[in-house]
Amino acid sequence: MAKLRHSRLPSRKLSSSTLAFTMLIMFTFVILILLAFGILSIPSNSGDSTKAHDLNSIVRKAMERTEEDGGRGKQWVEVISWEPRAVIYHNFLSKEECEYLINLAKPYMRKSTVVDSQTGKSKDSRVRTSFGTFLSRGVDKIIQNIEKRIADFTFIPVEHGEGLQVLHYEVGQKYEPHYDYFNDEFNTRNGGQRMATVLMYLSDVEEGGETIFPAAKGNFSAVPWWDELSDCGKKGLSVKPRMGDALLFWGMKPDATLDPSSLHGGCPVIKGNKWSSTKWMRVNDYKV
Repeated sequence: MAKLRHSRLPSRKLSSSTLAFTMLIMFTFVILILLAFGILSIPSNSGDSTKAHDLNSIVRKAMERTEEDGGRGKQWVEVISWEPRAVIYHNFLSKEECEYLINLAKPYMRKSTVVDSQTGKSKDSRVRTSFGTFLSRGVDKIIQNIEKRIADFTFIPVEHGEGLQVLHYEVGQKYEPHYDYFNDEFNTRNGGQRMATVLMYLSDVEEGGETIFPAAKGNFSAVPWWDELSDCGKKGLSVKPRMGDALLFWGMKPDATLDPSSLHGGCPVIKGNKWSSTKWMRVNDYKV
């Protein structure tokens, strides 16, 4: 009798775009589940039809932090934009975690730089006038807990994240509108393209310092904090810094193409100080 021969198909590695598409589909599915259970709120109007870019229904809540909730206060997630896709996780960090990140970073703060698209190295630039430093991924238990929380929030593995960057903006300091994704091959060799960003606010800012999306779609003046925005903040969709809040936005669309509406910047601080921490996430594992 002839023996049956089992053919083995060669294994194929998923391409970066396929992996990104799969992860984005998973995120979209989770958003739909949260919407179905009423956990997530989205911008909508009360008319007969829903407008994707109507921001009238965003609700601003003032919650006090207590020891019973670990100093974080009540947490909820709010969609603020679909182009770019952006959500705010209110009270993502506790007051103690915010202060810990600031104190950990303070001794190492240096003038902020930008990435050179030709060499991949850091360089000075007038478009970014803050001070900053990087905290290695998983450097201690508190950082590990925060990074695990970010992974749970975004559904992107911890291993895909770069180290946390802590930034400090004094009066007059800013970051001109820019993209977090890269337009060159050099900077995508390790981990592939940047697909999403989580920006955590470590302090309140008395005036100015907003995160602005000048290319976003929406009726910007409908946001509850419109009257508190600086002139810079009124030039697009803006988020006012609030200690503990985390802003998640995607630089890639669900089809894994780059999203130009994710253009964003940091408005000049007019009064007070602004502390923040950024986590960039890649399509693939990022080696540290």
